[in-house]
Amino acid sequence: MNRPKLIVGRCLTAFVFLAILVTTAMLWTGVAQTAGATKCEDLASLTLPDATITSALMVAAGSFTPPAGGRRGSGAPGIAQAGADGRGPAEARGGAAGRVGGAGAVYGTLPAFCRVAATLKPSSDSEIKVEVWLPASGWNGKFQAVGNGGWAGTISYPALAAAVAAGYAGASTDTGHTGNTAQFALGHPEKVIDLAYRSVHEMTVKAKTIIEAHYGNAPKSSYWNGCSQGGRQGLAEAQRYPADFDGIVAGAAAWNQMYLHAGRLAINKVANRTPDSNIPQSKYPLVHDAVLKACDRLDGVQDGVIENPVRCRFDPKVLQCEDADGPSCLTAAQVETARALYAPVRNPNSGAVIYPGLQPGSELGWNITGGPEPIGTALDAFKYVVFGDPSWDWRRFDPATDIERTMKAMDVLATNNTNLKPFFDRGGKLLLYHGWNDTQVAPEQSTNYFSAVVGNAGKGAVGKSIQLYMVPGMNHCQGGAGTDTFDKIAAMEQWEEKGTAPDQIVASHRTDGKVDRTRPLCPFGNVARWKGTGSTDEAANFTCAVDAGAPQRVRRP
Repeated sequence: MNRPKLIVGRCLTAFVFLAILVTTAMLWTGVAQTAGATKCEDLASLTLPDATITSALMVAAGSFTPPAGGRRGSGAPGIAQAGADGRGPAEARGGAAGRVGGAGAVYGTLPAFCRVAATLKPSSDSEIKVEVWLPASGWNGKFQAVGNGGWAGTISYPALAAAVAAGYAGASTDTGHTGNTAQFALGHPEKVIDLAYRSVHEMTVKAKTIIEAHYGNAPKSSYWNGCSQGGRQGLAEAQRYPADFDGIVAGAAAWNQMYLHAGRLAINKVANRTPDSNIPQSKYPLVHDAVLKACDRLDGVQDGVIENPVRCRFDPKVLQCEDADGPSCLTAAQVETARALYAPVRNPNSGAVIYPGLQPGSELGWNITGGPEPIGTALDAFKYVVFGDPSWDWRRFDPATDIERTMKAMDVLATNNTNLKPFFDRGGKLLLYHGWNDTQVAPEQSTNYFSAVVGNAGKGAVGKSIQLYMVPGMNHCQGGAGTDTFDKIAAMEQWEEKGTAPDQIVASHRTDGKVDRTRPLCPFGNVARWKGTGSTDEAANFTCAVDAGAPQRVRRP
């Protein structure tokens, strides 16, 4: 008579035990979906305003291959300092500025994930492609959106993969056009608005909805991670949509973008003003070595890196040829070109600085701005946005008229609002970084923006709401003799946990994939000082200290 009760009891016990196992497993993998969760494939039927989900499919671990033409999310392909958009797996959380060639390694480390693709049409002329990637297990409960480079035009697959490999739900957009060129802008002002700010905001809103639908929970923290164009996109988010992100990482931000393009053309025109004024690339090491000889030891360590180039007082005239031109000297015209590269570009009508000068130590990358022709991203700006003429010749550029025409043509790309109070008031945090050797976006673009924001928000915002880390020896977003690899998102998370920005961020330099130097990156106004003992290639032997002998040159926008 008791046997049926015994069987039922055993069944109930087994059921409870099984439920505990399942629940434990779900908690262990970090995917504990609620009852409202939606399976990956079912996300295809999700209804979103002004959007169509075109696919929602599971991707097996390590099996992702980017579509043809989508391998890089960087600006200016083929240029030595181009800002790629993904780092290797060890740098996954540091993300948006990465190394070309490392993407394959990132894809191999990817866990299984749900890949959602959508097309957004917030205007009648919008065609914005986005992808949202959702880890099948191990989701850390957070969201990381990644930026673009150059003129965008592609999903930033390496950076997206790096974010997901580190446990984040991630998202990226092509910003509404295909190809890293401004050709799309000709006759399409709505698409320029999509690039300027609308695509990222629309992607972010939709991505959060998709994440919550899939997991049954909204992300507990949302981060932006971008460099160059991606840095400007991050600033646009802070300025226009302060509720989109809790933390924004913006590297080498190309804000005041059209002035930036005008400055690039103006510098290049000076560098090519006469047949003998251009400095051939073969002479760049000559100038660079002379700069290091004059300034490398100013920080107390001779290591091929100038800690704070603002302190460097170098006159290229010391290299002027005594007689005829030769490989070991500069002609008088080339000396003037070198001086022009270090000098800020000014509006000839008002005298206002529109683009800061390059810094001592950047000489090996002068081909970007001072080569035989202007950088392609700037040429595109004038051809397709300013003049609307694909046949426009850069030699016709006239600073007296074309600088102002630049801003009037499309000020939507300026992104120069320095009042971030709405973003800061809701607890938002802005982490800026920039390489001192950058020759695409002059480093003082970031020091100027930082100082202007602090001028509006007050000094109390420093470390609480905003912080800037200048990177000695780093080129544009990556590369160079400096320690260019650091975990930016980890720094942001540390900031959230402790309430104050890190007093230093340990960064590394790699040669052939192996770390051969680490150094602390210090908050702006401080520099890394060697303690006097121990290896100068180990961060532990340095401390961040105020560089009292180097008042920062800061110009308000």
